[in-house]
Amino acid sequence: MITVFIIDDHEMIIEGINSLLLNEPDIEWIGSAKRPDDLMNVLKLRQPDILLMDINLPQKSGLDLCLEVKEKYPAIQIIGLSTSFQPSVIRKMQENGASGYLLKDVSKKEIVAALREVSRGGEYVSWSISEVLKQSVPAEGIPLLTKREKEILELIAEGMTNQEIADKLFLTCSTVDTHRKHMLTKFGVKNTAALVKLAVSNHLI
Repeated sequence: MITVFIIDDHEMIIEGINSLLLNEPDIEWIGSAKRPDDLMNVLKLRQPDILLMDINLPQKSGLDLCLEVKEKYPAIQIIGLSTSFQPSVIRKMQENGASGYLLKDVSKKEIVAALREVSRGGEYVSWSISEVLKQSVPAEGIPLLTKREKEILELIAEGMTNQEIADKLFLTCSTVDTHRKHMLTKFGVKNTAALVKLAVSNHLI
């Protein structure tokens, strides 16, 4: 029996995936969490075979949480869940210990296939994601900003805080912070100052 737990801050995603797995005889759904702190408390008591992990989470990014979980509970296999096609994010999740990466709009067939493959010690990446990884060229090209990332980065460059940006764009503070962390990963820089400098020098903002 493959035991599965999910962490995602959207109830619709949790309920949707739960319903897809209900009638699978070899898969047991053992619960869900919406926040990293809640997840870590659950893992102290019980560890699933596979953890489905959203990349965009409150408190901290799924990238950081993946690394933390693998360091404390190396036997847990992690599959990232996201809407992101960004190669740098996908590769970072893999570097941090994830055994799989699925887009949130995948079919039941693909989710079940991923769970079974990862439970056997294999790795699984959505077909569409694997195509993106094949086509992406690491290093030389400068990544493009999405419209939302450009808005946020321009406001960061103006000296606004996460909360001020959130208020201006009608977002939550955690959403702004998640975008900021994704941009750091996407551009391969360690801090916001370096991110702004790189964006300005390449005329992205």
